[in-house]
Amino acid sequence: MNRLKEKYFKEVVPSLKEKYHYTTLMAVPKIEKIVINMGVGDAKENSKYLEGAERDLELITGLKPVVTRAKKSIAGFKIREGAPIGCKVTLRGENMYVFLEKLIRISLPRVKDFRGVSNRAFDGRGNYTLGIKEQLIFPEIEFDTVVKVRGMDIVFVTTAKSNEEAYDLLSGLGIPFRK
Repeated sequence: MNRLKEKYFKEVVPSLKEKYHYTTLMAVPKIEKIVINMGVGDAKENSKYLEGAERDLELITGLKPVVTRAKKSIAGFKIREGAPIGCKVTLRGENMYVFLEKLIRISLPRVKDFRGVSNRAFDGRGNYTLGIKEQLIFPEIEFDTVVKVRGMDIVFVTTAKSNEEAYDLLSGLGIPFRK
């Protein structure tokens, strides 16, 4: 069993049960999935950018990314409906815990001048979005192979009913929030 999953069941669940007075294990909030999205707006000029982003996401997560396409045409951005504009990966189960542990223990401490992640990026329904400025913080990415340095969004989808519950869940798992 993954160390983070073990920590969830041995430490986080009892503390959340006590604080919020849950009666059953099923009522305790948990992370449902982690979605990692990489927007590649400049893919319309050069398809190598999209291929590079897909390769980077595959190296980071170990899963093949899905190409996301524009839902409608936007003349201001010179985007046509159906044009590829990014890629995403959805992590569940064991893969999710492996990625989360790698993010907390290895990648986030590699960020320059890191003081913790923002505690204002909750959506009101218990989900949290973390923006990363460059993919180079992940140890799998080699600087020489990067086509273009770009950021990504990491969305933690939880079963929590409120931001406070989600904050307690994620901080209990070890996500370093800013004080």
